[in-house]
Amino acid sequence: MLFTPLALGSCTVENRVWLPAMVTWLSNPAGEVTDEVEARYVRYARGRPGMIVLEAMGIRDIASGPLLRISHDRYLPGLSRLVAGMRAAGGPDVRVIPQIIDFLKIARRDPVRSLARLEGRYPGCSAWDESTLQATLTPREWRDYAFGYRQQVEDLDLDEILALPTSFAAAAVRARLAGFDGVELHFAHAYTMASFLSATNARTDAYGGSLENRLRLPLEVIRAVRAAAGRDFCLGLRMLGSDDVPGGTTVDEASQIAVAFARSGADFISVSRGGRFEDAARPPIGAAAYPYTGPSGLLCMPTRDAPPGANLPLPRAIRAAVRQAGFTTPIVGAGRINTVDVAEAALLAGDLDLVGMARGLLADPDWTLKARGALAEPIRHCKYTNACEALDRAHKPVRCQLWWKSGHHAP
Repeated sequence: MLFTPLALGSCTVENRVWLPAMVTWLSNPAGEVTDEVEARYVRYARGRPGMIVLEAMGIRDIASGPLLRISHDRYLPGLSRLVAGMRAAGGPDVRVIPQIIDFLKIARRDPVRSLARLEGRYPGCSAWDESTLQATLTPREWRDYAFGYRQQVEDLDLDEILALPTSFAAAAVRARLAGFDGVELHFAHAYTMASFLSATNARTDAYGGSLENRLRLPLEVIRAVRAAAGRDFCLGLRMLGSDDVPGGTTVDEASQIAVAFARSGADFISVSRGGRFEDAARPPIGAAAYPYTGPSGLLCMPTRDAPPGANLPLPRAIRAAVRQAGFTTPIVGAGRINTVDVAEAALLAGDLDLVGMARGLLADPDWTLKARGALAEPIRHCKYTNACEALDRAHKPVRCQLWWKSGHHAP
């Protein structure tokens, strides 16, 4: 099954190997496509996976460091060049979509500045020890002091919320103009849309509380993107099968969410897990909180201590719920799927319809060609040490340790 085609709405992939979005930190401070970005994705295209999902691109035209953006028409020439280069390298059947994302504000941990702001409410607090601070401050004040300021969905006013569907739709139109086959809406991990979906969403208006309310904004985004980009443009999303934090969304509720997305006409649903801020480790002074440092982050990117296919129960449950509801929406699963045997077994068992392997394809961009016998060399399998994740955490260009250990130097 791994090498059979599959239709995703108007777009058909030639095989079931799926490259999920994975940050590279190869852009520049302006968020543009650089030669390094192009080289990385052209290399992936040469390996011919069924779908390549480009790293998350910001939909708001704000400074966000060396992360790709799709927030203004000035990015179209670079994105168009990138798509053309990938098609030239991978052939006409290569399928490429960007993941588009909104994220909330976050600041670096700065205890001195935090305490200065609190002095008006708690005179003398700058001299208190941390046990006194934690006992006296509100939970939110303590978190912002101890971890650095982080905006929450509860902080957004209605105008900010209502602007999001328009921003997502405008980004999708740019993706179409640049020549992409579709878009993946980022509704997962620690970011804006996942936080609206999560059971931890404590808003008291129409966008929080009940599941119906928490689904409201994501469904508005889907409708806006579909209306702007057209029915013949592949539209899917990445969501969490489980938040994996106290009080967060479980797989049972995630299955209901997935059914709602299937009903809305999504062309695929990509299932991840965890990667939340709520259980992130306390960052060093001068650094921002990183959502993959806690237990939910470890579940999101299982290491070599986890069994192969560690996260398969989530797409399995979600796919079953979607099928029971009468929808055939393809489901992508990921998490320590790195061998042909594990991938094929998951497909045959009905755990998923498409096999996501971000770290596996980072380790060996030719995984697909080697797996189907088009190249004679053995597959270079990921070791799941998460050396690549450590580079991401440090905001350094993400590479695989096997590249230099094997003498293979991919872009």
